[in-house]
Amino acid sequence: MSLDFLQPDDQFTYAKRKTDESWIQFMKEMINFEGKKVLDIGCGGGIYTKAIAEMGAAQVIGVDFSEKMLSAAKVYCQGYDTVQFIHGNAIETGLDSDQFDIVLERALIHHIKELEPCLYEVFRLLKPGGTCIIQDRTPEDCLLEGSPTHIRGYFFSMYPQLIEKEVARRHSSGEVIRKLQHLGFQNITENKLWEIRRVYEDQEDLWEDLRNRTGRSILHELNDQQLNSLIKDLQLTLKNCFPLIEKDRWTVWAANKNS
Repeated sequence: MSLDFLQPDDQFTYAKRKTDESWIQFMKEMINFEGKKVLDIGCGGGIYTKAIAEMGAAQVIGVDFSEKMLSAAKVYCQGYDTVQFIHGNAIETGLDSDQFDIVLERALIHHIKELEPCLYEVFRLLKPGGTCIIQDRTPEDCLLEGSPTHIRGYFFSMYPQLIEKEVARRHSSGEVIRKLQHLGFQNITENKLWEIRRVYEDQEDLWEDLRNRTGRSILHELNDQQLNSLIKDLQLTLKNCFPLIEKDRWTVWAANKNS
């Protein structure tokens, strides 16, 4: 089992984001966090941990492998008495079994090559009858055609060599569902979410984001010359599209631990 970690320069980019309302509304329709004990594995900068607390969870624990990210998360969630952060990893959190009503893993499993140990840890931590929510992008989500709202798609049409790298680090929906079934999860559902990533009023903000590869680890596969060429092509393609609302499509799996 191995983890594919963030680039060092990306440690704090995730902590600077805010939870988009599209994600909050989607989760409210899927599950009720009110009064629940929730675990956020791979919490990063704590933005979703904080959102869960604001949705009424009685207690939220965020777990992350990166001490730097946890430091940022603690600052971001300062003043939220129901939130706690601990150092750990997705395979061995060190937490007691059968204690959480809900376990969330958002944007985590593409960092993990072997799914079963990770999902087994989720199963172990959930109370009987508890719910896991796994959110990530499948290869199909990432490789959708590029558009002014799905900028990621342009990366692969302009640089097809990125496709193999992207597919290699993503898990298909069928694989995730089979692993959940094998571990004994029930009532498994697959859902699609178009989550707003960012609204760009000024096009220069987008070009700066791309130059810095902010939150876009796949762009580390391009050298500076290639990245500049990508940006020049996008400047022509998107020149009349601002203000621009960038979205990413995600797959969200929900499943219950048998009572």
